[in-house]
Formats: sequence, structure tokens, C-alpha cells
Amino acid sequence: MNKRRFWQITPTPMSFLVLATIVMAMAFAGWTAMLNNFAVEAAEFTGANMGMLQSLREIPGFLAFTAVFILLVLKEQTFAVISLCLLSIGVAVTGLFPTIYGLYATTVLMSIGFHYFETLNQSLSLQWFKKDEAAEKLGQLLSVKSMAALATFAVIWVGFSVFQSDYIWMYLLVGGAGLLVTLFLAFTHPQFIESAPQNKKLILRKEYSLYYLLVFFSGARRQIFMVFAGFLMVEKFGYGVAEITALYMLNHVINIFLAPKIGSWIGRIGEQKALTVEYIGLICVFVGYALVESANLAAVLYVIDHIFFAMAIALKTYFQKIAKPEDIAATAGVSFTINHIAAVVIPASFGVVWLYDQSLVFYFGAALAACSLILSQFITPHLRRVNAIPASEV
Repeated sequence: MNKRRFWQITPTPMSFLVLATIVMAMAFAGWTAMLNNFAVEAAEFTGANMGMLQSLREIPGFLAFTAVFILLVLKEQTFAVISLCLLSIGVAVTGLFPTIYGLYATTVLMSIGFHYFETLNQSLSLQWFKKDEAAEKLGQLLSVKSMAALATFAVIWVGFSVFQSDYIWMYLLVGGAGLLVTLFLAFTHPQFIESAPQNKKLILRKEYSLYYLLVFFSGARRQIFMVFAGFLMVEKFGYGVAEITALYMLNHVINIFLAPKIGSWIGRIGEQKALTVEYIGLICVFVGYALVESANLAAVLYVIDHIFFAMAIALKTYFQKIAKPEDIAATAGVSFTINHIAAVVIPASFGVVWLYDQSLVFYFGAALAACSLILSQFITPHLRRVNAIPASEV
């Protein structure tokens, strides 16, 4: 009997998602870790340039609904592999274009791959996982994502600290590794059977209205965390690159162990209770950001804030339970676009508020979390109602 070589795996939907998650986490973590220093040192960015780059980076997320049109000619699994290739290539060539417009261009290329893959990843996960196991498996994938990101941070630290590498070779290393794993993924995994033929058109259903609202408020809160929480650590408390990187790594270490447990916990108690805990916790965290005067306490809030990101699994499994099986792919693109509406508005508008009073930004974040808390109380009756009546298109 032939022995199985170490690189030969039994292809399953879960192994596909694990390898794809590793590529995404590795490429994006590497790009993020080096971005600020590369932008300033090599591309000579100003604050205005960085603001423009972040806006350009979010545009593909806002346009994620267009994925449904591409699915007219490509299968979801094939599209996901192509998206990972674009992400990896975009990261790999970043160091080759150390100019303002060069970094803009490579960022858009990377972002197209990243946001399309994230859309397809949610769709495939919800199609391939059974409803009673989805929360636990999504938690496992979050753990894999954190491990891959943590390993990438370590490689970059060794590359710059020990070997004095330059940006060209480090970007090529991270992006090239992602591309190699993607090619391995493409050649070792067959096309898996869809659970149900997917609609290839834009769909908005009134039965999904509660989900759309929750996704919108989730995107708004995410922007406040991504843009302003880290900025608070630097501007108000003087955290340096080493301290911020240490917080990133701590967050990922915690996620490695905690995310699978959170997924199992959500599966046991249900989406409404899980989201209720998340939103109450977020209200406290945002109010804490507004009032905090201690650098150590601010770091604690930052870590807790990141832990609540794992509880967003409940929002995905809630949609899985109310959605018609054939709507999952189309609605994944639409929901990703809804999630990014706030990304177009909040960074610039709240930046002005920040200049007037930093605490107001976080009080508004608490208000958004309160809106989500109120909406989440309708989840259980909504589940019963939607499952009892046939869905109709808006």
C-alpha cells in the first residue's frame, strides 16, 4: 500500500476553507504590518495620502455586490481561488512600486482580491456547514486565521530585526507564499457540489431586513474600532510601533484559543443571547474609550474590543437560519456592501468630530451598539416568523 506523502491531503470543503483562510490571513497581515512604515519611508506619504489610500482600499468592499454578476460565468469556488491570487499578487508587488500612485494601485489590486474572497468565503462557509455545526466551525476558522496572522507577524519581525531585509523582499516573500499555497489549493481540491443552485442576481428580501440593519450597524462600529481605537492608543497614550504590534499579537494569541470556544458557546445558547452579550459589552467598551485616562486600561479595552469581533459569528449563523439556501451567495455580496457603507462616511466625517472632541466619537459608537442591542431582541421571533411563511422578493 502506498504511503501518503506529507503534502497529500484528503480534500474536503473544510480543508479548502482552512487553506484559503491561511492565505488570506497571511497576505493581509503582512500587508498591514508593513504598510505604515513602507508608506512613509519609501513612498513618502503624508496624512492626506494615507487617508486617500484607506478610502481607495474600502471601495472594493462597497462594490462587493458585483460578485453576483461574476458568478454568472464563474463557479464560487473558482472565483474564490482567483480572488486569493489577486490578493497575493497585490501584496507581492507592493514593494516594487514605492511611489504614491504605485501604492494606490497595488492597494486597490490587493483589496479587490481581499474583499471578493471575504464575500465568497462567507457564502461558501454557510453553504457547506450544517446549521448545527456552523458556529463551531466558523470559530475554528477564526482560530486558524489568528495562527496564520501571528506566524506572519513573527516572520516579518525576524526579517527586519535579524536579517535587515528590505520591503521588496518581504512583500515578495509574503505575497509569493500566499500565491504558492493558493496554487496548491487549486490543484489539490476538486469542485465541491453546491448545497443548492445559487441565484445569480441581486436580491433584497423584506424577510432579511433585520439582518441588513444589523450588518449596517456592525460595519459602522467596525470602522470606529479600526480607524479610531488604535489612533487613540497612539495619539493620547503615546503607544509606539512595538507596543501596538504587541497588542495585535496578543489579540491573535487570545483568538487562537478563545474563538473556537466562542463558536461552540454561540451554538449552545443561540444567536439572540450571544449578540445581546456582545452589544452590551461593546456599549461598555466604547464608553470606556471615551472616559479612559490610563494607558494600561486603554490596552485592556482594546483587547476586549477585539474579542467581541469573534462573537460576530452569531450574525452569520443567524442569516444562515433565515436564508433560503439559493440566496446565500447573492446576499453575501449585498450584505458585504451594506457593511461597507459606513466605511465611506465614518472615517472622514468622524475625523472632523475627533478634532473637536475625541470622546464624542466613542459615545457615538456606544449609541450604534445600543441600536444593535435593540434590534437583536427581535431575532428569535423573527426566526419563527420567517421559517413559518414563504419568502417573497422586494
